[in-house]
Amino acid sequence: MNQETSGIRNIFLWIVTASALIPAGCRRNAVQDYPIQPVSFTQVSIQDGFWLPRMETNRRVTIPFAFKKSEETGRIDNFAKAGGLLPGDFQGRRYDDSDVFKIMEGAAYSLSLHRDPDLERYMDDLIAKIAAAQEEDGYLYTTRTIDPDNPAPGAGDSRWSNLGSSHELYNVGHMYEAAAAYFLATGKRAFLEVALRNADLIDRVFGPDKRSGYPGHQEIEIGLVKLYRITGEKKYLNLAKYFLDERGPRKDRKQVEENSSFSIYNQEWYLQAHQPVVEQKEAVGHAVRAAYMYSGMADVAALTGDADYIGAIDRIWEDVVAKKLYLTGGIGARHEGESFGDAYELPNTTAYNETCAAIANVFWNHRLFLLKGDAKYIDVLERTLYNGLISGVSLSGDLFFYPNPLESDGISPFNQGALSRKPWFDCACCPVNVARFVPSLPGYVYAVKDDRVYVNLYIAGSGTIDVGKTRLTVTQDSHYPWEGKIDVSLDLPAPRDFSLCLRIPGWARRQPVPSDLYRYLDEDEGRVGLKLNGLETVLQMEKGYAVIKRRWEQGDKVELNFPMPVRRVIAHEKVAEDIGKVALERGPLVFALEGVDNDGGVLDRSVPDGMVFVAKSRPDLLGGIYTLRGSVPGGDMLIAIPYYAWSHRGEGEMAVWLKRKPGSP
Repeated sequence: MNQETSGIRNIFLWIVTASALIPAGCRRNAVQDYPIQPVSFTQVSIQDGFWLPRMETNRRVTIPFAFKKSEETGRIDNFAKAGGLLPGDFQGRRYDDSDVFKIMEGAAYSLSLHRDPDLERYMDDLIAKIAAAQEEDGYLYTTRTIDPDNPAPGAGDSRWSNLGSSHELYNVGHMYEAAAAYFLATGKRAFLEVALRNADLIDRVFGPDKRSGYPGHQEIEIGLVKLYRITGEKKYLNLAKYFLDERGPRKDRKQVEENSSFSIYNQEWYLQAHQPVVEQKEAVGHAVRAAYMYSGMADVAALTGDADYIGAIDRIWEDVVAKKLYLTGGIGARHEGESFGDAYELPNTTAYNETCAAIANVFWNHRLFLLKGDAKYIDVLERTLYNGLISGVSLSGDLFFYPNPLESDGISPFNQGALSRKPWFDCACCPVNVARFVPSLPGYVYAVKDDRVYVNLYIAGSGTIDVGKTRLTVTQDSHYPWEGKIDVSLDLPAPRDFSLCLRIPGWARRQPVPSDLYRYLDEDEGRVGLKLNGLETVLQMEKGYAVIKRRWEQGDKVELNFPMPVRRVIAHEKVAEDIGKVALERGPLVFALEGVDNDGGVLDRSVPDGMVFVAKSRPDLLGGIYTLRGSVPGGDMLIAIPYYAWSHRGEGEMAVWLKRKPGSP
């Protein structure tokens, strides 16, 4: 990499953080952006007993495994066929191009953290196939290019003819994200040029006084913003906003063609197109599409200052956290349409909670934090991250959940025909989404705004953070999420005034989620402790953060101590499925009971109010966990494990919510 390319990479590496931000001062034509900026994932080193093994497994197992499955299933050959490099018909589904792009994005993030010449060569070879598959005017959609007269079902008869179902725009949105990430990881432009040619084509086709329409599956909006951040070309930002503003009923446009493969696509609520986006108040329809859209709206709002966008996603967020959020942070209650349910519709056995939806929920909440600086968004993010997201991938990194229910009878298949995690799916969005998300995790730990440094997640390791012209290193030492003691130390070249903002998790403030959807039954057991250089300090709270404003010096240390009792959780009385039931939590983790630990069955078990629980470290079990052992004098005994770790020891019963009284319905 030459000196000029290296400089570009260093300037723009922000783009591959969780919300893909470039500091306003480094971006061309920058006027405004998110008021809070994340510390780039390349500036954060994870040395954590919980997350580092998962990141290494993703790098060594999940990404290569996903590429291999894409080869075996014809996803990669489709690009070679479209480019005339191989003979043969299209294999798979119309949206399979996107799976390859998502893995490539994850590989690019991995290359930013770990140089890997073999992976880079593999990526360059794959990029050559993708470039060959691109048509002369920039169009890229392998199923139509391979056989224009007989594309895959749902693709439509001609270009752009079935946007509600075709995934033409969805696929390339993921390509834009992957191309941006690879350019910033390596300085190579070939993939980026493919993405820009495609985006330029779409900009020539769609817009005011051009063709109208919007993507049935949102994603291109996020990708276009990333291209705008790299190039400074405002047409990409304008196009992202155009696709968002096009949503909503229009008498002069027929968005979904009659030949759509799925009747569900004919329902505008499913596509979040029942109203203009700025008028929407509730989360409806396909949960992944929705959360991608809300994330795109946040990006556009940050860059344009559109207050109506912010108002809309604020209202929708309140609807979700108060009425439609699972205890695990999952979203999307219904199998039908992979969609949100009605208010308080949160079934356990039939919960869908797609892994992709959990990832999208993290994206959305992180962006809201960057807009507002409120810890409540990170509280939802953390709950999702430690529970409903990582449950989607096995500890081995090569088995996956598509849905993530909160109960299983051990008999009825729920995971696309299976009772446990599967190595792959015909629609493989979840495995490849995991592959791209995990290496970006360090970008969620820290953030900065002027003279405020935010510590959002408690993960052992260090982050290099620029506060004005001062570069400081924040180091965390902890055994979170198993233990609540966190030591934070600062390394800086000279004394400096700034505010250190330490998130006090909602669970540590006796608030499971930032609403009345769930609450703890137990009495308060201890208070959060805070010491500065060994001296007890009173918490000065602002928006969920303990804020310490002072002149910091080399070697200053802060010690946080979060009590971690076992807590019983009950749901709002309108959640019919959870009436008379209780769930268990400790720290940020939701726990579940599995039959393998409890004499083969758990669905008829109860957790009476008098049951006493003891947390026990089990380094020998499931990669190293804590179990909860509950007992009553002369009565029943139960063992619970973290929800994310269930379904690793065979098929059987599992439950998060259990009856409070034996024999109750």
